[in-house]
Amino acid sequence: MAADIGSDVGWGILATGKIAQTFAGDLALVPGARLAAVGSRRLDSAHAFAEQYAGPNEQSGAAAYGSYEELVADPSVDVIYIATPHALHLDNARLCFEAGKHVLCEKPLTLDTVEAEEMVRLAEEHDRFLMEAMWTACHPVIRELRARLTAGEFGRPRHVHAELGFRVDAGPDDRMLDPALGASALLDMGIYPLIFAHLMLGTAEQLTATADLSDRGIDLDVAVAGRYPGGALATLTASMTSYSSRTAAIATDLGRIHLDDFHHPSKAVFTPYGEGPGSWVVEPGEPVEVLGEEPVIGRGYGNEIAEVGRCLRAGLRESPLVPHEQTLTLLRQMDDLRAQVGVTFAG
Repeated sequence: MAADIGSDVGWGILATGKIAQTFAGDLALVPGARLAAVGSRRLDSAHAFAEQYAGPNEQSGAAAYGSYEELVADPSVDVIYIATPHALHLDNARLCFEAGKHVLCEKPLTLDTVEAEEMVRLAEEHDRFLMEAMWTACHPVIRELRARLTAGEFGRPRHVHAELGFRVDAGPDDRMLDPALGASALLDMGIYPLIFAHLMLGTAEQLTATADLSDRGIDLDVAVAGRYPGGALATLTASMTSYSSRTAAIATDLGRIHLDDFHHPSKAVFTPYGEGPGSWVVEPGEPVEVLGEEPVIGRGYGNEIAEVGRCLRAGLRESPLVPHEQTLTLLRQMDDLRAQVGVTFAG
């Protein structure tokens, strides 16, 4: 079983793909976190990854394993970051929990709510920490914006718009396009506009989707209209065929909040509006910048890594920033949206 967590948290990374590489880059920037081991289905890939991303102060470097079973058996590993395709998350997490490891699992946690509920049950059964890698909810700018919006500083939010998309040029066996691996614009990109609206407006009361599907039945482009508490509305889009602006905006009864890139924000800007001279004339006031109270670590993944470390040292089994119920709520929403547009996964 994993030892009690001290000041130094030993991380294992399960899989060595692109997201694992980005994660490892930020991991090296987080005080009190170290890359202890990496596991891959190919030993040479694990070795190359460990050599590239082990921190410069590591005396012995990170261990490299050619199987996930060896990775989870390493006693120097306290918590494992699961970076495999969505369809594999539940089996990977089960392996980690049974070996006594805590888990940070890439989003979405699983393909659907049923699998996610099982993962949460396994974490509780083995008394292990579990968090979905929803780093947006840990981002300092998003946290500060949510707190100030909730406090009423920027008025009552009435409409949220957020979009995320980029063109995916990959072969049919790539995880982004293979239905067997959970390919879906909604699951890969759409989850970010959904969590942004959820954090800013609360739990959706109604969501309606339309989508364009590939010849293999996955959603390539999806648009969602939502109704939220208090009558607030949202329009959210995701795409694997085109380049979106990556912007988000919140219209309130006092003005407008804009984020140039809500996926990796450096700030949010609130512009108040007031009546000007003449009929139907409104004039913008002095913009207010919203910055995080804490610095953004790396590309933002470092902040979720720091949050996991904080929770483990405090003996928590879930994060208040990414609670299990929030993860399950978003998965229930995506289950319903996929059903609306006719996307299903085998099994």
